[in-house]
Amino acid sequence: MGITPQQFSQMQERLSSPRRAASPVLDRTAPASAKAHEVILGLDPSLRGTGYGIIRLAKPYPQTLAQGTISCPAGWEHSRCLARIAVSLREVLRQHQPSVCVVEGLFFAQNLQTALIMGEARGAALATIAEAGLEIYELAPRKVKQAIVGYGAAQKLAVAKMVQRMLRLPELPAPDAADALALALTHAQAQGRYSLQTPKRV
Repeated sequence: MGITPQQFSQMQERLSSPRRAASPVLDRTAPASAKAHEVILGLDPSLRGTGYGIIRLAKPYPQTLAQGTISCPAGWEHSRCLARIAVSLREVLRQHQPSVCVVEGLFFAQNLQTALIMGEARGAALATIAEAGLEIYELAPRKVKQAIVGYGAAQKLAVAKMVQRMLRLPELPAPDAADALALALTHAQAQGRYSLQTPKRV
């Protein structure tokens, strides 16, 4: 079957133009979520000591941008503590601009009063984070310990030591800050793996 000179010219053009490489349907090494969430806030809410830790995804290991504990004296009223949590978190968010927050999941407290107090602190923290427009995910404490230490019932000191090693910190982080950094690290690890399990979003 013959072709016209014009068709022959068009075929030559297509063959001589550089071919674009096909993009993979699923890139397991750099998922879209990992690119979107380069700065991660880990949060361990508590009325008297809310731990926070912010990391930036980097190689060969994540960079620690901030860590600390929002402390409230025992003599302060609950309302004053909740206000301090909100104000302090707003300042942390303003300075470091994270795009995602990972909060420690709820646990079953033996004391009802303790559970109510924890709920108040958690509510104040989550409302402040949501106000800033961040995505919020929840991780169970046992899953975090399993991911960081390799043992779901690990002690706080073991978690803090492993966090110090993973982030190359010069000093051991305070317990609440260490838990928050562990949350952020666990979320960072999960982003880098191919998994069909979707993290629980709050």
